[in-house]
Amino acid sequence: MTNTQVINQIRKIARIWSLLLIVFVLLILGSYAWNWITTGKADPHAVEDYPPIENLPPLLEFLGVLGLAIAWRWEGLGGIIAVISCLAVLPMLLIHWPIIHNFPRYLIAPYGTWLIIMIPGILFLICWRQSKRK
Repeated sequence: MTNTQVINQIRKIARIWSLLLIVFVLLILGSYAWNWITTGKADPHAVEDYPPIENLPPLLEFLGVLGLAIAWRWEGLGGIIAVISCLAVLPMLLIHWPIIHNFPRYLIAPYGTWLIIMIPGILFLICWRQSKRK
């Protein structure tokens, strides 16, 4: 395989992966909107009086998925948005949810979701960098 074919394969993997994430996030946002319209609350099972820092990781991860959507048109910009938002989430995760507590469970969430968003962002950056070299 030539270098161009490899880059096209990586781009295809990144796009399929990001498309699955985009659809998943749209389903979540749609269900929150539907709950808000029908019940008046976005999440009727929300816990009261939780620390506000718990809002920041999901918002930054949503920004990362938005970056993946942008990467379909502008690979460099979208990849940078996805990677930087994921890197901004990591220190909060490490401080607020240390890996040593509940080790196997924390690998799935929140660290698993962080990694699932980070990988296609890196793949888009690789494609952007390689196509920029030519």
